[in-house]
Amino acid sequence: MKVLVLGGDGYCGWATALYLSRQGFDVAIADNFCRRLWDYELGVQSLTPIKLLEQRVAAWQALTGRKIPVFKGDVTNWHFISMVFATFVPDALVHFAEMRAAPYSMIDREHAVFTQVNNVVGTLNVLFAVKDFAPQCHLVKLGTMGEYGTPNIDIEEGFIEIHHNGRSDVLPYPKSPGSFYHLSKVHDSHNIMFCCKTWGLKATDLNQGVVYGTVTEETVGHEDLINRFDYDEVFGTVLNRFCAQAAVGYPLTVYGRGGQTRGFLDIRDTVRCVELAVLHPPAEGEYRVFNQFTEQFTVLQLAEMVRQNAVKIGLKVEIGRLPNPRVEAEEHYYNARHTKLVEIGLKPHYLSDSLLESLLKIAVKYKHRIDRNAIAPRIQWRKTKNVRRDEDEHVLAG
Repeated sequence: MKVLVLGGDGYCGWATALYLSRQGFDVAIADNFCRRLWDYELGVQSLTPIKLLEQRVAAWQALTGRKIPVFKGDVTNWHFISMVFATFVPDALVHFAEMRAAPYSMIDREHAVFTQVNNVVGTLNVLFAVKDFAPQCHLVKLGTMGEYGTPNIDIEEGFIEIHHNGRSDVLPYPKSPGSFYHLSKVHDSHNIMFCCKTWGLKATDLNQGVVYGTVTEETVGHEDLINRFDYDEVFGTVLNRFCAQAAVGYPLTVYGRGGQTRGFLDIRDTVRCVELAVLHPPAEGEYRVFNQFTEQFTVLQLAEMVRQNAVKIGLKVEIGRLPNPRVEAEEHYYNARHTKLVEIGLKPHYLSDSLLESLLKIAVKYKHRIDRNAIAPRIQWRKTKNVRRDEDEHVLAG
């Protein structure tokens, strides 16, 4: 089966491309390297050193004998994405080619507009490319649990049965996104569902929780295959951030009371979930949603778990409390259904002490690459002027 991975140079995309290649799929990558440019813009870098994509795929081919072709370009460019589809003609498409950070989308007007144009227009181009060049292709799109927000009722997997004025229907679950980034994902979901209904496409929306970890079985085979480990306030997910902060003795950045609850999963489960979706496609014209996470934690729970495991390897860690820069409920009900992937074969990796120690040791190994100035939150969700890092370094945003 031919699988095209859009955004295959990024965190989830790289791990997925290698995993699918090892499973025997004929994999190609398309990427415009924006993720690397955002590091330059923000003045940060991955905790782990990342090789050029050409070096990465060459190392993979030398190690496994499997070639991964690379298409260089932007999915918002119709001529590029149509050329890719006409050349490769995928049986399945894994779409990671979007700006993925809520804080980045909230910096200012420019970043909000970029996020929505990049994500929404890119996905529209992908949908038209599927229709025009590979109508039997199964679109596997990375969504986000953030589309739902934190409602005071249980979160279903994409759809909910509604009874109103004596009538019933199954409708998309109400969305309550918390950033311009999450809003772009909602727009994507609506566009994909519409195209499935109108053109008979088939698509799986993977509403993913917060991903942690950097190691998969494939990335440990050669040092050139190592994956990203983002620790900065913009692109670093919370557990990875806490591990990096612990490595340099920086108080863990718990926002507000720390009661924010989210779904989490290991990067090894991300790649397996994608494979399961590819292997079990929906029917023609069907749009389906899988909630892709394995456990729920509060931010404060994660901070305490990191602190306890850091002590075991000789680190002294304090838990800090910072004013919350985001507009979100800090204590709330959260119970999200996530059974569909388990039903088709997912065997989750749960967050363990051994995994936490492994993450902490990676952070310690590369702690010389950590910029302490990139840790504190500077981007404010509220009506304030956000200060960029190239401005006065002594003034926090807002």
